[in-house]
Amino acid sequence: MTPVDRDILELLQNEPANRELVLTPRLISANLDWGRETIREHMLALRDHGLVEYYDEEAGIYQLSQRGRNYLSGDLDAEELEDGA
Repeated sequence: MTPVDRDILELLQNEPANRELVLTPRLISANLDWGRETIREHMLALRDHGLVEYYDEEAGIYQLSQRGRNYLSGDLDAEELEDGA
């Protein structure tokens, strides 16, 4: 788990508003201090680990998955992700 990954997950969580967001990598990049290519690469890795999922695959829109929510709430340890669990 990298700072980029954490930033992406927290943006999708959108906790202060208590309403999760669904966004494309381009919109995620526009709202964070990371480039589009960096976001795109990390989105693929986050999806491979089950932390994000497609909201609309055809449009390339992502949302936080239950596993991503569990990670952010502390119910899933980063070591479990590295082990492929």
